[in-house]
Amino acid sequence: MASLKLSPSSPISIPKSSGFVGVPFCRKGVSFLVRAEQSPSTHLQDKCQRRLVVTFGVVSPWISLLSRAPASFAAESKKGFLAVSDNKDAYSFLYPFGWQEVVIEGQDKVYKDVIEPLESVSVNLIPTSKQTIKEFGPPKQIAETLIKKVLAPPNQKTNLIDASEHEADGKTYYQFEFTVQARNYTRHALGVITVFNGKFYTLTTGANERRWEKMKDRLHTVVDSFKITV
Repeated sequence: MASLKLSPSSPISIPKSSGFVGVPFCRKGVSFLVRAEQSPSTHLQDKCQRRLVVTFGVVSPWISLLSRAPASFAAESKKGFLAVSDNKDAYSFLYPFGWQEVVIEGQDKVYKDVIEPLESVSVNLIPTSKQTIKEFGPPKQIAETLIKKVLAPPNQKTNLIDASEHEADGKTYYQFEFTVQARNYTRHALGVITVFNGKFYTLTTGANERRWEKMKDRLHTVVDSFKITV
């Protein structure tokens, strides 16, 4: 078992065979989103790709998509955005109109712009015995751990810009802003995490730094819209 301690009393453990590193999110999936701009073939493939619904079976000891209820897609709830509501896992969020859904093993939901592949949103969830996100530590500590150990490849430079805490409907959320610098681009991103009903939720969204000023308001709308729906 691999183990990453977010705080002295808060270990998260996963099987090494699952393909995860550090906190048990799929690094393979995260790396795909971070490095997608480097692969021209990804653009062509994504343009030809329809909305996909894939049943994987058990992909690790803690996740199974066999019995996952289909997400319900609401009508456009805000100008320029569409809403996603996952009834089984009890969360919802908005994403910009025109982004397409793609399926990446180990991630619960992914939507991206096929022209600008660094513009994307993804949702991950894992089991936890904690009752609130506060049990893992303060916002800055948790954000730095996730960014360095999970949300960026180890050879890329990261920078946490801001981390904060807020409450909505009696639930605590941590939000954070960060950058990931690769050799030929920098991704500017936002994230939000929370814990509810035995699950650790993470939503991340971002864009190429060169488009940050154009995209930042939309990306803030995405991250601000994430909420537990129970």
